[in-house]
Amino acid sequence: MGTVAVEISWPSIADALDQPLDIHIEEEGNSSDSSKCFGSCIVNIPKPPPLPGKSSIRPLAKQCRVPKETRDLWDKLFNEGYGADVHIIAENGSIVAAHCSILSVASPVVGSFLDKTKCKNGVRVLRIPGVPYDALFAFVRFLYSSRYDDEDMKKFVLHLLVLSHSYAVPSLKRICEHFLEHGWLNKENVVDVLQLARSCDAPRLALFCLRMVVRDFKTVAATEAWKVMRLANPAIEQELLESVVEAESRKEERVKKIEEKKVYLQLHEAMEALLHICRDGCRTIGPRDKALKGSQGTCIFPACKGLETLIRHFSSCKTRVPGGCVHCKRMWQLLELHSRMCHDPDCCKVPLCRHFKVKMQQQSKKDEAKWRILVSKVAAARNAQRLLRASHKRYDFY
Repeated sequence: MGTVAVEISWPSIADALDQPLDIHIEEEGNSSDSSKCFGSCIVNIPKPPPLPGKSSIRPLAKQCRVPKETRDLWDKLFNEGYGADVHIIAENGSIVAAHCSILSVASPVVGSFLDKTKCKNGVRVLRIPGVPYDALFAFVRFLYSSRYDDEDMKKFVLHLLVLSHSYAVPSLKRICEHFLEHGWLNKENVVDVLQLARSCDAPRLALFCLRMVVRDFKTVAATEAWKVMRLANPAIEQELLESVVEAESRKEERVKKIEEKKVYLQLHEAMEALLHICRDGCRTIGPRDKALKGSQGTCIFPACKGLETLIRHFSSCKTRVPGGCVHCKRMWQLLELHSRMCHDPDCCKVPLCRHFKVKMQQQSKKDEAKWRILVSKVAAARNAQRLLRASHKRYDFY
């Protein structure tokens, strides 16, 4: 059975236009054209290379190229304390024996303190109050062999961070920052670590803490550390609140831009579908000089189905004048947008294309500026879509 053609009764303004409106709509039904199936050719195309994986980051402690035997030798020298001429006293009075020459080379700050210390019975005494003995022992051991125990780092990482900053040991400071950034930080201690990172001139660690605070502000603001910080240092609280507000504003702006890009991309797809319908025809709608294929096949234009429904409404709506119907108004806007993006109106098959070209000359500067911005946004979405398709084709080829 054939299909019954239904001509569109266009607006009365079309009588004064210079181009006929030659689109017709067919009622959906069984088409007499039979589809043919062709066998798929098997082409030996090499598979693309696998996607690049995440680069594995080795722990900082394992990047040392000093032989194990050498480090064992320095550890032995430190543990046995043979010929030690420095006693470092912790907060509980315990003594860590060390060598003045080694400490001076490993830490210029410690060497400066030792130079100012008087030598009694061949031994210099250096007091470091406020630091537990185990933390001090781990710090001095690192000065000898660049080694540390994981358990000591878990317990005394904050002490070691302060010691490495105060006595200018950048290698230990980097290890402490790395340890804090990868697993030690949590919502309970992030505020304390943030303040300590600023005091110890660790901008990367401070930024890491700031991002954690912004990411889960409600939970962090309910901790005891936040309450103490608010009383002791209200300036930091004000700065963190401003950062949270700024992050929320950026997030809202980013979401808004993403939504706008989606709208412009939809308009670009609508322009493609409109040109496809008016030039080639699709299923049950298209120009009179084209043989339509009914409902067979799947259209490659995503917006074609929705635009087909809009054109069907436009063809039967009784209040079709611009502004009289919301759907018809949208159709008029799509036609005008196409006209503004069309570069060959004399050969264009989209209705009213030349009419809107003439209408542009009669619009106010304000309306013209709005349309110019819209056209530029849709054109940018079109170019981005083409670049994306081209990149996909290159990847499929490889």
